[in-house]
Amino acid sequence: MFFAPYYLDCLSQASYLIADERTGRAVVVDPRRDVSEYLADARAHGLTVVGVINTHFHADFVAGHLELADSTGAWIGYGSRAETEYPIRPLSEGERIVLGDVVLEIMETPGHTPESISVLVYEHADDTVPHGVLTGDALFIGDVGRPDLLASVGVTAEELGAMLHDSVQRKLMALPDEVRVFPAHGAGSACGKNLSTERQSTIGAQRATNYACAPMSRDAFVALVTAGQSAAPGYFAYDADLNRRDRDRYDATAARPLSPAEFAGLRRSGAVVVDARTPQDFAAGHLRDAVNVPADGRFAEQAGTVLDPADELIVIAPENREEEVVTRLARVGLDRVAGHLRDPEAALEELADEVVPASRLTAVRLRAALAGDLPPLLVDVRTCGEREAAGFLDGALHIPLSELPRRTAELPGDRPLVVHCAGGHRSSVAASLLRRRGFADVSDVLGGYTALSGLAPASATA
Repeated sequence: MFFAPYYLDCLSQASYLIADERTGRAVVVDPRRDVSEYLADARAHGLTVVGVINTHFHADFVAGHLELADSTGAWIGYGSRAETEYPIRPLSEGERIVLGDVVLEIMETPGHTPESISVLVYEHADDTVPHGVLTGDALFIGDVGRPDLLASVGVTAEELGAMLHDSVQRKLMALPDEVRVFPAHGAGSACGKNLSTERQSTIGAQRATNYACAPMSRDAFVALVTAGQSAAPGYFAYDADLNRRDRDRYDATAARPLSPAEFAGLRRSGAVVVDARTPQDFAAGHLRDAVNVPADGRFAEQAGTVLDPADELIVIAPENREEEVVTRLARVGLDRVAGHLRDPEAALEELADEVVPASRLTAVRLRAALAGDLPPLLVDVRTCGEREAAGFLDGALHIPLSELPRRTAELPGDRPLVVHCAGGHRSSVAASLLRRRGFADVSDVLGGYTALSGLAPASATA
């Protein structure tokens, strides 16, 4: 058996290439949109991709099933409840996909979404115990998939939670302890609340340590897994819908280098500047109304959170990372990238009349501002879980970054705003968004809550 996992730290997303080396027949499970790595590995090992399986309609990224199918002629498989605009192979409970001696078997595990499936992997066709199970977003290491993402399309968290209880407690936990668990996401993903940094486990380990795998009633399970979930980024619904559609294919060559004059012209016509440099470089000087989403971090997720897929985008990237930034935008469905600025340092000098600094405050400077005649409003953009774990400053308005684009109306336009996160990364993203939305006096905090926690007694709970 050939078994290769792939992991994107930016999205905490895992995908898998599985094959029978004797026959060369292979299947890719939960592929990302830029599929060249799967194709290169398949060629290198003499494999032919005959099928692509998505364990469910992913919400946090645009999957690469259409790109792989176009490149290889492979069929596209989903759980039997899935409905799409493109031809698919419906996969039902117990169905076996024979690659040779290696066999995949479908287990329907709804709950995160109605069509969710898991994939049992048998190294030998006559094995009684599977080598592993690809659990998609049904079962994570340390957690289970959140059942509350589909409320906007008429499926309640309680309905999905009840399905998930059956999938986890009665199906997945019925597997032998030694079966390896390979989930679709790890720590940092908004698809759950307690995901581990480990990328694989076993059924036995999850039975012993995963809070949601302990025996409990359906009502207790639903209450437990729905409590304390952070707000999903706004792009999740867009991507989940896009994954059902016969959409445009990913094109790595679509974005082109732009001269300063071309860049300025697009900007005047309404294109949004995405500045992927560090918060420090952005603060030193950036184009007015640019949105700072640093490439070194959870770039794709944060870009999807604060940018609109309908907007035309133009990119300022760190040196030699232009193609990477454009690719990571496409992974979350941000396709309308007109181009990237060639030689940003020289171009910003040429566009100097439009370059402005960003205010970043130390804890000491913020302390002085809070004691002044017009104290700023402190805006905390951390998640609920972070506030509960680390505490917070009294008087700070809590708006998680994932909710900020739709809650800016709650902020006063006539008062200085100071944004903080945990360490000073997301606060730069949030502050730049607020400036673009028209807030004139916005700063963020160097060092984030770690630096601020000495300003005043922090509350222990949210």
